[in-house]
Amino acid sequence: MNVQVIADPFGRLLWASPALPGAVHDIRAAREHGIIEALDQAHVPCWADKGYQGASGTVRMPIRGRWEALSTGQQAVKRSQAKIRALVEPAIATLKTWRLLRKLRCSTTRITGIVQAILTLHHASSTGG
Repeated sequence: MNVQVIADPFGRLLWASPALPGAVHDIRAAREHGIIEALDQAHVPCWADKGYQGASGTVRMPIRGRWEALSTGQQAVKRSQAKIRALVEPAIATLKTWRLLRKLRCSTTRITGIVQAILTLHHASSTGG
């Protein structure tokens, strides 16, 4: 399955997209859900992984290329981007800790409902109520 996730700079899971089949590439999924356009229109900067190569607007991707082939400035930018992205990894890990999601073999509609339930439980437990 392919579920797109948006997290805040503190690693809190804010939103999860409807599920798409796993064969759908990340950039295509983000475009289908209107994520790239919405972030751009709202002027919200976003740091994504290499799966979003070709995205435009406020979406930033890591610099491509082998570390040794990059200039000192490019290495600094790549290091900085990695530090920013590391802040949101706990949000992605939150979803991955749910064993239920690891072996699901059902429709994307059912998976979407399950992911929404997990997101609701996550929000309820993180706000203490």
